[in-house]
Amino acid sequence: MNGATVIRNARHWRTGERLDLAFDRGVILASPRQDEARVIDARGLVLAPGLVDLHVHLREPGQSAKETIERGTRAAAVGGFTAVACMPNTEPVLDSAAWIEWVRARAEAAGYCRVHPIGAVTMGQKGEQLTEFGALKSAGAVALSDDGRPIMSASVMRRALEHARHAGLPIVCHEEDLTLRGDGQMNEGWVATRLGLRGIPAAAESVMARRDVELSALTGGRAHIAHLSCAESLDALRDAHARGILVTGETCPHYWTLTEEAVLGYDPHAKMNPPLRTERDRRAVIDAIRDGTIDCLATDHAPHTEDEKRQPFDQAPFGIVGLETALALTITHLVEPGHISLARALELWTESPRRVFGLPDVRLEAGHPADLVLIDPEAAWTVEPTAFQSKGRNTPFAGQRLVGRALATICDGEITHLDAAIEVGGARPGRREAGLERSGSLATPR
Repeated sequence: MNGATVIRNARHWRTGERLDLAFDRGVILASPRQDEARVIDARGLVLAPGLVDLHVHLREPGQSAKETIERGTRAAAVGGFTAVACMPNTEPVLDSAAWIEWVRARAEAAGYCRVHPIGAVTMGQKGEQLTEFGALKSAGAVALSDDGRPIMSASVMRRALEHARHAGLPIVCHEEDLTLRGDGQMNEGWVATRLGLRGIPAAAESVMARRDVELSALTGGRAHIAHLSCAESLDALRDAHARGILVTGETCPHYWTLTEEAVLGYDPHAKMNPPLRTERDRRAVIDAIRDGTIDCLATDHAPHTEDEKRQPFDQAPFGIVGLETALALTITHLVEPGHISLARALELWTESPRRVFGLPDVRLEAGHPADLVLIDPEAAWTVEPTAFQSKGRNTPFAGQRLVGRALATICDGEITHLDAAIEVGGARPGRREAGLERSGSLATPR
């Protein structure tokens, strides 16, 4: 056990009981020992399996001005994530086994968490010719998606779900009817009218969600509906669950915290797709999280350059960053008001996404991977985008006071994020830790 690490005096994320946990060589051990060990004092902190985000845009290959795998996974580590699934809408698109392998190799060399690539459903994400699902899976793809673009053809989507069923992969659905969206820039409603901006009706999302529920029922394929934002789409998912159809769904922090009114003032940092909806929709999202309709949470982390987001609202790209604020937005707006418990919130960020994509289970038990996060659920902090590890600064939450923060993140037994408040005795740097330098509340690579 020489060189092992012991976390002492933590609080178990589910039971609340005091917990000491040891790990070595990336694996949780049966029992901790005091001697010959690095000790992390976790008094007052919650210990949980590392968070998992099924919806992240790491922008590589081809868009490194927006984000890189290194910077994106550094942001993930700061946010408490030990695994992310990255979307294929890169340049070039992740539509071949070679590009899936490239992302995995790049993440292994430069990443601060596990990176699970998502392969494209169609070649070039053009919605026409299906990719080789089996080859993508063999190369390491954990799901399929044309995210950023819907598959408008119902017949193509039907064939995709049939082939995905045989490949054993879910299809992540970006639900948007482009004929209804048109050139809309925000939610269709009174705010869009007041600002003179073209609107996107909620029906652009919900009619496609209904379609894919029915296609999943027809084919037996697994559809996972991404970034649910409106009441009608949530009803479609709720109905699918009631009928026993193989459909799951996610929502994102901005949909339970903000409404279309955040766009007042033409702030491009409040521009995302699907757009922010009404207060009725925001409450429907919270209700769907509370009643179990929502299967897991995700960020849709979508970084852009500052120059891109400085453009006029109707020219600025859709998307916001989310990896470094997701946990705090969950605790501040779901746990603190009493909508769900902290244990349920963490389940939605840990066990649930792993179950949705069929990723290996991680428990606080001997033999499981040492993918862990230490959380202070009461830590108050102010969102300062200039302190982000992500290259993206595009957040609508700048200046907001939030509660809850990951103080240490451990991936495969290596500390990938360490807050200055954490006391560590007898530290022995690992591959990622060797470059960590404590700075304020963040541990940042030199």
